[in-house]
Amino acid sequence: MYKSLQSLVTSISIIIALSCSLFFMATANAENMKKLGSMNVHYMAIGSTFFTPEVAKAYGITRSRYNGLINISVLDNSQAGNPAKTVSIMGQAKNNVGQFKALEFEEVREGDAIYYLAQVSYNNEETLHFDIMINDGKEQQRLKFSQIFYVD
Repeated sequence: MYKSLQSLVTSISIIIALSCSLFFMATANAENMKKLGSMNVHYMAIGSTFFTPEVAKAYGITRSRYNGLINISVLDNSQAGNPAKTVSIMGQAKNNVGQFKALEFEEVREGDAIYYLAQVSYNNEETLHFDIMINDGKEQQRLKFSQIFYVD
């Protein structure tokens, strides 16, 4: 029973750490939101070394100086309280020399929150231009943004 309780506490700690990390990042990057139709799309792209090894392991994130994480959350701005919206997301990144990198998003649910995470590799001072299609079953919207990544 002790190991089971310890495992539960560890799992809860990891979830809290990721939630706090994502909340901190969302707060720090509050300007990274675009209203696209009935969707408020919050997005960010950061280096994967920002996450602790425990959080990265729990969510299958590869920690590397050359690996970034794309985090997207979609809120329904047509409903009171702007609840999280389940969507399908697909996209790609392109660097300045025209190389494309496919993005494979995975859905993460934590209570009422829904996040879509994808990993992307990069080189130092590489600018990636993201082109992402978001579909909620009623409408399809395109999110475009760019991010410069640095190797730490």
